[in-house]
Amino acid sequence: MALEHALLVSLSEQDASGYDLTRRFDKSIGFFHSATHQQIYRVLKRMDEAGWVEVEAIAQDGRPDKKMYRVSDAGRAELTRWIAEPSEPNHLRNELAIKIRAAAHADLPALRREVARHRDGHAARLDVYRLIEKRDFPNPAALSGSSLHQYLVLRGGIRVEEGFTDWCQEVLDALPTGEYATEDTGEYATEDTGEPATEDTGEPATEDTGEYATEGHLQS
Repeated sequence: MALEHALLVSLSEQDASGYDLTRRFDKSIGFFHSATHQQIYRVLKRMDEAGWVEVEAIAQDGRPDKKMYRVSDAGRAELTRWIAEPSEPNHLRNELAIKIRAAAHADLPALRREVARHRDGHAARLDVYRLIEKRDFPNPAALSGSSLHQYLVLRGGIRVEEGFTDWCQEVLDALPTGEYATEDTGEYATEDTGEPATEDTGEPATEDTGEYATEGHLQS
């Protein structure tokens, strides 16, 4: 998807200035299609040259005129054409998944910290999406038109973040703790704590303390 189409979608919902569009990308559309402020202004200029938008200059006291953009008939035709165009399913490219697959060669505590960092990041974005859902769509059953379409996209974002958060937690639950991979074999070895191992005498524990009794304590 080109940035032009994301901007056409936003402008089809409401006319906006370039500044308004940058704020929308920061708060909503940007969750699904990122763009810098410079990119947005540069693409708006191209859209104006292509005739996809109409521009109205609005005078401001002591400030340069503000440009308000609205979708033209040609822009709506392009939006309709693009929506009908087949889109290929996104193929997941996840660097963290490759690292987890190589866990046999990893410093496991460091890998666990990385997985936890990703889990927390997805959980934080999930919290944002749920707050938006609660604030903007308190009664989903009553939605229609553009509001319904926005809600459905938000629900998609919620499902994605739920999935990644749960998956990261599943990985953390499954990975061993306090271990590292040996360089030669890739097999897990228990981390050396630096404390001497206690010799197992095989003698019974005393009734009161649960500690192993010495031979002298068992003599009458």
